[in-house]
Amino acid sequence: MKALEGIRVLDLGRVLAAPLAAQMLGDLGADVIKIERPGVGDDSRAYGPPFLETPDDGPDPAAFYLSCNRNKRSVTLDHSKPEGQKLLRRLVAESDVLIENFRPGVLAKYGLDYAPLAAVNPGLVYCSITGFGQDGPYAGRPGYDGVFQAMSGMMSVSGLPDGVPGAGPMKVGVSMIDILTGLYAGNAILAALHHRDAGAGAGAGARVGQHIDLSLLDCGLASLSHYAQSYLVSGQVPQRRGNGGYGGIPSQSFRCADHDIFLVAATDRQFAALCRALHRPGLPADPRFATVPARIAHRGELLAILDAVFLTRPAAAWIADLEAADVPVSPVNTLPDALANPQLAHRAMRVRAGAGAAGDGGLDVLRNPIRFSATPIESYAAPPALGGDTADVLTDLLGLSPSEIAGLHDAKVI
Repeated sequence: MKALEGIRVLDLGRVLAAPLAAQMLGDLGADVIKIERPGVGDDSRAYGPPFLETPDDGPDPAAFYLSCNRNKRSVTLDHSKPEGQKLLRRLVAESDVLIENFRPGVLAKYGLDYAPLAAVNPGLVYCSITGFGQDGPYAGRPGYDGVFQAMSGMMSVSGLPDGVPGAGPMKVGVSMIDILTGLYAGNAILAALHHRDAGAGAGAGARVGQHIDLSLLDCGLASLSHYAQSYLVSGQVPQRRGNGGYGGIPSQSFRCADHDIFLVAATDRQFAALCRALHRPGLPADPRFATVPARIAHRGELLAILDAVFLTRPAAAWIADLEAADVPVSPVNTLPDALANPQLAHRAMRVRAGAGAAGDGGLDVLRNPIRFSATPIESYAAPPALGGDTADVLTDLLGLSPSEIAGLHDAKVI
């Protein structure tokens, strides 16, 4: 049995944050039905190159789409048509969760916002993921990950410090706020399902769902974590430190003779071990570097010394010595390097998903990193072809006949 077996999710999300949350639930065993526009589908299907070449006659899906839509079934349905709205309400009646990321008010025009759907299914957990939330002066604005990285302050603490070449705020390479919001959404949905199934706040046996309002901007600010808390405690604006950390020193990358490495020696014990490995055993006795607060206060002086030392030898030599000294260290890997890492290979983080949009040849994907002892994640179905499951879902869940399905297709409802 899978962890979320028996839970059905309607995924009306597009692009990244909402589909990622739905994919997480699908990995955990939920039956995820992705609702897409007929003939077009999720916008991210076209977010390429690169595209995956498939044997069928339809458009090849973009790698972007493939990254967040595995373990789902695809149903094409036009919710702007009354017949499509009726079908969607019938699917809601058979589901536990609905995830959407339309701007506030868009689905309300069609009677598909939370209140009317909760009337159809009181146990529905309805998760709305928007840029700015359901209310407030910015609620109606559009936005994407980079905008929220800028607005939340994330960019202000990323990048090289002022006064060095290339200084300035820097966007995190991946769409970090989208990804974090998807993870927040997964947590929120699971909590709401538990609340519903525990009957909290309702009569005996009642199953009452709720509306979840998630904002990418809120999640971006929340993700600043100790950076934000440091500001709230001290009133001092966090400064950019490039590849340096914001805790003990050193905690950053260093250029070796041939390659960059990243190490952390934030505690007094680790710093002493680092200095022995560098053949600089006297550094911990220097009053400037003797304690964590002292090293932070004299960051620039210490880093100048370490920078000069690391340049004298190749990365592999330093890594061998640092690992022997039990100092946390790694080469700064490219993605091919990371996938070839023996620990990640041992953990089988690269797996093969079969069929779906990949056709019979399958598709390499990243394994879900959650490992259960009793309900392991073992199913990896490739992201679905556009509308590939429409007939099966409408037949199996709603009991529609082939002639009814053909009529809906002719009317361009599905």
